[in-house]
Amino acid sequence: MRRDPYEVIGVGRDASDADVKKAFRALARELHPDVNKHDPEAEEKFKEAAEAYEILSDSERRATYDRYGFDGLDSRGFASGAHGFGSFADIFDAFFGGDPFGAFGGRAAAGRVQGGDVGVEVEISLAQAATGAGVQVAYDLVDACERCGGSRAEPGSDVHVCSNCDGAGRVRAVTRTAFGQLVREQVCEVCGGDGRVPTRPCTACSGRGRKAVRKTLEVDIPAGIADEQRIRLSGRGHAGERGGPPGDLYVLVRVAEDERFVRDGSNLVSVVDVPAPAAALGTTVSVPTLDGDEQIDVKAGTQPGTVVTLRGKGMPAIGRRGRGDQQVVLNVVIPRNLSQRQRELLTELDDSLGDDNLREQADESIVGKLRRAFR
Repeated sequence: MRRDPYEVIGVGRDASDADVKKAFRALARELHPDVNKHDPEAEEKFKEAAEAYEILSDSERRATYDRYGFDGLDSRGFASGAHGFGSFADIFDAFFGGDPFGAFGGRAAAGRVQGGDVGVEVEISLAQAATGAGVQVAYDLVDACERCGGSRAEPGSDVHVCSNCDGAGRVRAVTRTAFGQLVREQVCEVCGGDGRVPTRPCTACSGRGRKAVRKTLEVDIPAGIADEQRIRLSGRGHAGERGGPPGDLYVLVRVAEDERFVRDGSNLVSVVDVPAPAAALGTTVSVPTLDGDEQIDVKAGTQPGTVVTLRGKGMPAIGRRGRGDQQVVLNVVIPRNLSQRQRELLTELDDSLGDDNLREQADESIVGKLRRAFR
């Protein structure tokens, strides 16, 4: 009984193409024999998932299935390519362009092959972004086996030329399809594309030369780094094949939001509330900065939206000296929920105010007033 492709992949019927692809890739990695060593049916489950992906990733096939089911697909000549492949490696290679695990790679034997890159994400605070920090990151990768050093052979034993492919690493296979016989070249199942076979396979990596491991690394975050910037660490990715260099590690840095500041490049913007009477009379307020609280003077008659600049209190720029500025916006707060006595005092004040008290500049134009109001 063929299962519903949506159920196999694990997505809803309204899933987008990106959601289908993401779910399938996660499922494929889960079924890889170097990760799922306890399920003897992993390859068959992958073939089922691959067939489901073939249907859901093609808009025409998906529409046909949604309307008529498998009968509609079969009547239109659909035949899953996953069941025509010779091994798990062939399937993985077809959908992912090469398996990061050496013995299942699907790559030609000749020449060195560089390892794949690895991506990892780390979150830091704004304060750490300002000063720089060392953070621990943990990630999974395929690394050279420590026991055999990547040779695939048990220490003390040797390797010999594969008799199945005569050292070529690839063999030809004939597959029957709905369109007749299809001759295709595929990776040798005996040597995994290496062209050589260990006399005694390494017991630690089962003769693959590489193992899936989890590593922890301390990464230096430079001062001034911005949200979503990446740090590249050369040679920290997947191990290469046949003497090839390893891939790189890319660390995506997320800078957490700080409720005290808004970042604008190398500058910071903060807002401080000032009661209207205090703004009229002049006062001193405490302002948070990355270096601690700082006292600033609020001049008498300060208007709403006035900006005070704290030089050198912003963020550094990577590779440059100095820091940006911190722009402090003074938010003049109008009192509310007044008592009867407070209303009387404000009424008395209002009656006493003249044009000289309410005009910022004698010759200020309408445009100037609008600019001041919205700055």
